[in-house]
Amino acid sequence: MDRRVLFATLILLAGGATGVGVALFAFVGVDDAATEAAVVWESEPAAGDDGSGAVVATVDGDPLLLRPAVENGSRVVSATVAGTDETAWTVPIAGPDAERGGGDGSGDADGNDSDGSGLGVSGLTAATLGGEPVVALTTARGELVVIDATDGSERFAVDLGGPSGLRPAVGDLTGDGSREVAAVTTDGGVRVVDGEGDAVAEASLSGEVDRRPLLVEPDAEDDELGGLAVLTTAGSPATVHMLDERGRTRWTAAPSVNPLSWNAADSRDGPVLALGGANGNIETLETSDGSDRYEVKLQDRPVAVGDADPGRVYVGGSGSVWAVDLLDGEVVWKQQYGASTRITEPRLGDVDGDGEIAPIVVNRDGEVLAMTQTGEVITRFDAGEVVVYAGPLFADVTGDGGDEVIVVADDGTAIAVDV
Repeated sequence: MDRRVLFATLILLAGGATGVGVALFAFVGVDDAATEAAVVWESEPAAGDDGSGAVVATVDGDPLLLRPAVENGSRVVSATVAGTDETAWTVPIAGPDAERGGGDGSGDADGNDSDGSGLGVSGLTAATLGGEPVVALTTARGELVVIDATDGSERFAVDLGGPSGLRPAVGDLTGDGSREVAAVTTDGGVRVVDGEGDAVAEASLSGEVDRRPLLVEPDAEDDELGGLAVLTTAGSPATVHMLDERGRTRWTAAPSVNPLSWNAADSRDGPVLALGGANGNIETLETSDGSDRYEVKLQDRPVAVGDADPGRVYVGGSGSVWAVDLLDGEVVWKQQYGASTRITEPRLGDVDGDGEIAPIVVNRDGEVLAMTQTGEVITRFDAGEVVVYAGPLFADVTGDGGDEVIVVADDGTAIAVDV
């Protein structure tokens, strides 16, 4: 069938009380003539994991799929060489299996934890410290654990002083060229450590924390301050705290939306925090002072904020994906698929080898949609009878030099799709 691209003008209005902005955008219809895709690898399940805690790390040029799981009654982190049945390593994580963690803390669009394995550990964070690949997590009983992704050995473990199970953040908070690890506890504790596990900063905030922290790196060239953003339940409905590199509060702000998901993003006029609300609105706050840049209505159902490229952020909702301009809140385009099925947070990857980083999404029914930066469909594919709670991952599973899309199902099974 010929490509159908429908353009419609939509004006989003809201009462003065909400402060919701006005947006004009192009609606992009799903292209039935999109490129065919195929499953090229399927892993074994990871018992006890709902799939949302998984990440991909690259070690010596090989992609590893890292998953929290339970093996022989013990909580573990397991590394599988993507594209094979080979287990590179498995490391136990101490603590009672029945204890539940807080997950990613970003939450899915229904308000559930979208990156928690439910095993008393958080979702995983893959990063590098001192040039070496690592994976970081926190436990529900209150420990930050950083593991060497090469062999699974423990790099360090830090007592957080309170219960956690919220995904940690890794980045250069101090601006000295070295990365730090930031973790929070559910009772408002904040700990930042360096690459060796030594304390850099700490804080204690009022209110409970049930979302992952966001680390914003400073940019000396643009005179942009960095910071650590922590979301607490203090206030109505929540409070955003921006802390400096020493753990001191730089500013606090009360967002208009009840944020179920959030992310940090760069725009043409400085970095912002993008919050996805339970009411279907997206709101952005300036990282410099916490002021509200805009709030835009996308739909009447909760939305999930995903990845951002310079200038725009991608948002998933019920059956729809949006590209939102970070400068003024204009909805650049909207793509619909899968009726009203919930779409997980959009992710960015280069899956067609053209060098363009573009959005890829998957919905709860395992339907994958790969798009261009303009919202046109490259590939649409059904991964099968699965349930999916988290956004797609990317890895070169076939060894052809290009990334495939990896969908991780609720039983921990990874399905790699060549698009």
